[in-house]
Amino acid sequence: MYPTISDFIKDIFGINLPLPIQSFGFFLAIAFLFAAFFLTKEFKRKEKQGLINPIIKTKVKGKPVSFEGLGLNGLIAFILGFKIFGAILNYSEFSDNPQQYIISTKGNLWIGIVFAFIAIAYQYTRRYKARLKEPIITEYKIRPHEHTSNIILIGAITGIIGSKLFHNLENIDELIANPIDALLSFSGLTFYGGLILATIAIIIYSIKNKIPVAVMADVVAPAIILAYGIGRIGCQFAGDGDWGIANLTPKPGWLGFLPDWLWAYNYPHNIINEGIPIDGCISKHCFVLANPVFPTPVYETIMCILLFGLIWLIRKKIKTNSVLFGFFLIFMGIERFLIEKIRINIHYNILGYKFSQAEIISILLILTGLVLIWMLKRKTPTYKKN
Repeated sequence: MYPTISDFIKDIFGINLPLPIQSFGFFLAIAFLFAAFFLTKEFKRKEKQGLINPIIKTKVKGKPVSFEGLGLNGLIAFILGFKIFGAILNYSEFSDNPQQYIISTKGNLWIGIVFAFIAIAYQYTRRYKARLKEPIITEYKIRPHEHTSNIILIGAITGIIGSKLFHNLENIDELIANPIDALLSFSGLTFYGGLILATIAIIIYSIKNKIPVAVMADVVAPAIILAYGIGRIGCQFAGDGDWGIANLTPKPGWLGFLPDWLWAYNYPHNIINEGIPIDGCISKHCFVLANPVFPTPVYETIMCILLFGLIWLIRKKIKTNSVLFGFFLIFMGIERFLIEKIRINIHYNILGYKFSQAEIISILLILTGLVLIWMLKRKTPTYKKN
């Protein structure tokens, strides 16, 4: 496994290049870039259909200098200077564990103060020159696709918070044992927690910016399922514990064309140091699973990319708002429910049946999607002709 991009570079090219980039974080960033690309395409298509219209917002020009604003700019500049130059001067420590360094009190105080002073002076000069005796209100237009960056940012922040929250609630013993690592590490993310919290946040954003929620749901559906699939590549690369149950069964003959690791894999050098020690290893991650397991992140990546292709193909054929989102809920529910059968999870006993948290939510998603489609198909189609 390659917990960091540096591990990958060293293994493939033999070059020891210490970079403060974790594999999961790298693929998460790639996932957001792909999501942004397809969100932009869908926003433009919906605008062309007349389903989402540009909005007019106002801003005040020539306002007096705000000392609160200057203070905020100065604080942000101080933190950036304090941490960035501290990281440069202590690069080996930073690259070894960037998350721990970021939340520590380590940094360069004087560079932080200089950054704050420059930022405050620049903002004060710029706003002082732009001031007017009588501030005026100006209008500007925001087209639908210009919401993409805001949605990605909101989705990323609330998604990660929700993922960590749900994971820690399900694994409360890990939180108690090591709260800092449990809250700040990239491993241990529960997708459904992120989906639920991000959905709430994006609904609020849609209402605030006069974007029909029913249309927004269809816009984000393809991007979410694709981003989830790409993000799972990061889980596989890092070996973050999202693997399946032990698989000691010989690979079936009809799967002989596939590599052995795609059937059962033991995740050497996994990022959570799970398993037994590797002889002769001297790196930070020197453990390998005692028994091979199903590499479920790979399976999810394959399924989600296929489902994304299906959703992308049918999106123009569906004429009723939010029906596509209903299919998305069904597809995601089925995909996750199936994969849970071979994943390691905590199970709850409900009426004599054992279900994991993800299985329960999967069933609810499938039922929600079915009910949503049934209710919407009873109404008159609202899409304009493509």
